[in-house]
Amino acid sequence: MHIGILALQGAFIEHAQKLKDLGVDSFEIRKLDGLKQPMDGLIIPGGESTTMYKLLVELNMVDTIKQLIQNGLPVFGTCAGLILLANDVENYKQSFLQTMNITARKNAYGRQLGSFRSTGQFDQADNIPFVFIRAPYITQVGPEVEVLSNLDDHIIAARQGNQLVTAFHPELTSDHIIHQYFVNMCEDYKKGIKKAE
Repeated sequence: MHIGILALQGAFIEHAQKLKDLGVDSFEIRKLDGLKQPMDGLIIPGGESTTMYKLLVELNMVDTIKQLIQNGLPVFGTCAGLILLANDVENYKQSFLQTMNITARKNAYGRQLGSFRSTGQFDQADNIPFVFIRAPYITQVGPEVEVLSNLDDHIIAARQGNQLVTAFHPELTSDHIIHQYFVNMCEDYKKGIKKAE
């Protein structure tokens, strides 16, 4: 198992530590060449979505990332990663990679709150810690999207095929359930490739 982590900004080191804790190898991706390495999954960390997308454009990485995702590579977007994958961002002038049929609201909890913590359910697991930092949430999902977590009637985690997004930062907690969930997605993907070969 070998998972790439987009390392242009944000908490990519913390994601790498989570994968290491789970016994999964990872590598940082900073240039187009990094996207061309063999990988079983891709993590797009939090950060600032507009800045991150600008860097992706400047580094000529946009088309390759979209192609990888559209070809079925599992991808996990946290916070700004969610914004980048969303088809629509309802309160912003621009949408970005547009690979997932969700509508997101940027800085949905308000800039003044900065950050906050909570706990809740993710998929079948209870008492999962959530860390929100100027977080978005999802306001609409397409019929192919599975909602995995809600908080105060807002969608904060969802999955569409091999795409997983969270509005919060599981890499900043001591819990490993959500990263294990993504690793399981990558294992299923890897098994699928082997079957096809």
